Amino acid sequence: MDPLHDSKSKLEIIEVMGNDLTVVNAARVSFSKHANVLESRDSKLIQYLAKNGHISPFFHPQIRMRIKMPIFVAREWFRHTIGFARNEVSRRYVDSPPEIYIPGELRERDPNLKQGSKLNTVEDNDAIVKEMVACLDHSVQCYSSLLDSGVAPEMARMILPQTMYTEFIETASLYAYARLCKLRLDPHAQKEIQQYAEAIDVQMREHFPVSWAALMT
Repeated sequence: MDPLHDSKSKLEIIEVMGNDLTVVNAARVSFSKHANVLESRDSKLIQYLAKNGHISPFFHPQIRMRIKMPIFVAREWFRHTIGFARNEVSRRYVDSPPEIYIPGELRERDPNLKQGSKLNTVEDNDAIVKEMVACLDHSVQCYSSLLDSGVAPEMARMILPQTMYTEFIETASLYAYARLCKLRLDPHAQKEIQQYAEAIDVQMREHFPVSWAALMT
């Protein structure tokens, strides 16, 4: 099952450099050793490395993705900087109609938390979502009107909401993604960013089954 919350979102792997054996050989080079096939002892080595904080071998595998998410999620995602490189679509140059994420349910604020929300939706959810949609539609229409009036895209974009989608190419190490997922899969993380972390988790388990299991333990 795709853990992403709507059809417009995207998390697409472009390129994977390395596998579990990459981690093993990065570690074994200390003894001038090299393995061509992953054996049971290699799996134990990976587990040992992760358990004891020997993280440098996990930086050698690299993953390149194309990701599409709402801006309010991306700004949290971009807080993860160590081990990441990103290039993002710029609305200084792009003036195509923006795509907007609209939630079907608005979670209620939790007064006991400085951040976060309850699981239940607010009262009159449908009416509030409808009001939200009207506001977002007006914002997009205003953006289009500004462009039609000759306003430069770099200025017109200021009217667009945080719920607009952005898209970027991201390259990161296996360890960097493990650190991100450990933080963003936590129940206290915002639900929307958890869903992207879940999608990363699915991909990493497929490409690095031994290393990912060890890092996420």
